[in-house]
Amino acid sequence: QVQLVESGGGLVQAGGSLRLSCATSGRFFSSWAMGWFRQAPGKEREFVAFINRHGGNTQYADSVKGRVTISRDNAQNTLYLQMNSLRPEDTAVYYCARSTLWSSTTNYKDYDFWGQGTQVTVSS
Repeated sequence: QVQLVESGGGLVQAGGSLRLSCATSGRFFSSWAMGWFRQAPGKEREFVAFINRHGGNTQYADSVKGRVTISRDNAQNTLYLQMNSLRPEDTAVYYCARSTLWSSTTNYKDYDFWGQGTQVTVSS
């Protein structure tokens, strides 16, 4: 059973930064591609970022490109999302998820295990 646990969310002013973490239980973490998604109230779940197994390939949504960095520490079985220059429109619950594919994908249907989410609120 794969377990993903996000942390690091909170309330921050516009222009601030947060670093989200996703701790995983699987001992095969280094063989998984991973992604971050977010969902704001009343909106559909939205792709944020993708990283391949070794961290050498990443992809970002246009809405966060240049402000967000996805990374991973395979020795610690942990995925990260560094978010800078936060905006009120970044307010959402952020989820990490395991991809079923090795190549980049923005489709949430290509992810099979999800964390419970961590709330990020950006005040103006």
